[in-house]
Amino acid sequence: MIKVFPAFIFLITFFIGLASTQAQETDLSRVIDMHVHAGPDSRPRAMNDFEAARMARDAGLRAIVLKNHFTMTADRAALAMAQVEGLEIFGGVALNRAVGGINPEAVRQLVAFDGGRGKVVWLPTFDAEFYVKRAGTGDTYVSVMENESPVADLLQVFQIIAENSLLLAMGHSAPEEVLALIPIAKQQGVEQILVTHVFGQEATAQQMQQMADAGAKMELDWLAAYTDPALLRDYAAAIQSIGAEHFIISSDFGQAGNPDHATGMKQFIKALTEVGINQTQLEMLAEQNPAALLGLD
Repeated sequence: MIKVFPAFIFLITFFIGLASTQAQETDLSRVIDMHVHAGPDSRPRAMNDFEAARMARDAGLRAIVLKNHFTMTADRAALAMAQVEGLEIFGGVALNRAVGGINPEAVRQLVAFDGGRGKVVWLPTFDAEFYVKRAGTGDTYVSVMENESPVADLLQVFQIIAENSLLLAMGHSAPEEVLALIPIAKQQGVEQILVTHVFGQEATAQQMQQMADAGAKMELDWLAAYTDPALLRDYAAAIQSIGAEHFIISSDFGQAGNPDHATGMKQFIKALTEVGINQTQLEMLAEQNPAALLGLD
């Protein structure tokens, strides 16, 4: 008994500690997912807006941003927030062809809609010139630059963003376009700028450092690393070299067949921990930086 008892105490202590560690790893109480896809959509989605919101709320998330490539989501965010208490829900508009491309009126309506949940303006995503040419999906696209200057109406879009304290997200723009547009947007008064899944846009380490120096935050998405785990090492290297204060993490989930968004965020946090990202850095990536972009803190 004398020999067994200490071993028993050790095992109890070990499992209590393990349970505590797991709880800390999965604590999402201040986590924000700024890249949430849900239905209705013209692409297959794993769940609708209400289901996504309920699962995020039940998992303890602080806030989510609903994103759709073809329609505004400010109205949908307002409806979802009315149905799901205890979760901040924001929407936005992606300036693809479905809303008229670089269309200031689409941004005005984002602001004007009841509920006040419109927060993010994404430059073109699936219709971005860089995306279309790289993917070879056709000859029709929405440009953001022409002759090394912003296209017509983009300055007006920037002004509306600035006047209403919205967040400018760079969509699927080329890194060179992003670097050209950040200072122009800043000159128009835009304060919050996010480079959408910066690795997916093929930015180099030098370009990412330049984006950070110019005052933009950069998004690291779980969807890409979920399908290519080797990317996690690249994420970690960028965080360590440039600084966690310049990045956010998001799920980019919602595709049919993938886990829900909260599960994705849990997986992402755990995976980053395993490649050397510490708790202080994780809090910046998943909590503090997204909150600042959305004006929550």
